[in-house]
Amino acid sequence: MSTNPRVHPNLSVAFDLTKTRTIDGTAEAQAQIATKLETRNLSVKYREFTAIRDITLSFPERKVSALIGSSGSGKSTLLRAINRMHDSNSTVTVEGQVLLDGEPIYGAQVDPILIRRRIGMVFQRPNPFAKSIFDNVAYGLSFGTKLSKSEIRDQVEEALRSAALWDEVKDRLNQSALALSGGQQQRICIARALAVQPEAILMDEPTSALDPIATLRIEELMRELVKRYTIIVVTHNMQQAARVSDITAFMRMSADRAGELVEVGPTSKIFTNPSDSRTEDYITGRVG
Repeated sequence: MSTNPRVHPNLSVAFDLTKTRTIDGTAEAQAQIATKLETRNLSVKYREFTAIRDITLSFPERKVSALIGSSGSGKSTLLRAINRMHDSNSTVTVEGQVLLDGEPIYGAQVDPILIRRRIGMVFQRPNPFAKSIFDNVAYGLSFGTKLSKSEIRDQVEEALRSAALWDEVKDRLNQSALALSGGQQQRICIARALAVQPEAILMDEPTSALDPIATLRIEELMRELVKRYTIIVVTHNMQQAARVSDITAFMRMSADRAGELVEVGPTSKIFTNPSDSRTEDYITGRVG
């Protein structure tokens, strides 16, 4: 719980500060947190249009980092650049670099498929395949692996358990994943990402299409998964960012419509005492 005596009045009205996550901000504590992912002067262009410009960010290992900002500020574009999802679009140019454990992920010698195995992705709307629950989760294991059938079964079960879904589907693994509820389908997609044993998980508004109960399940799951994985989540829900994230980065659209980074810091500080007035204006709803 934040005890900062300089909390902005507008922020204290907008948020239940007792539920804002805090991390140890001392220099000693911060020095012990390794950086898992990092962007350096990252820009993404769609032909002549610059979607994000010169983004330099560090994402600490085994923490939840939230990207917030209005629509069009480049949050999803940034997320997709972090695991090379723009590669398939010939109109997109990526400049700068993304580092995973200090190593560049862009370069002629880097296999993008391997990068996507190490950095999983969960999208805004659940997108299970028209396959069985089992085959959905096992899908990624059929590429570049030499696992036996028993090993695949074990990894599918482990992924479903990690996604808090095993007990709900263990007796119907051969049924279509499309028959599941929206919240269950999203957890199937999370399990599919987990099955290939990634090191980081990117989530692009993972609860925006879900009801409040399903949303709570996903939020609880994120706090459990972060014990083992680095998580970066894009969200428009300020209360959600305050509840689940350790680090928050605020992005905005510049005058020429390029997404830019305004401020980043511990979530407790961003939501109680931001350094930039533009951050305060956004999270209090004065600017959409």
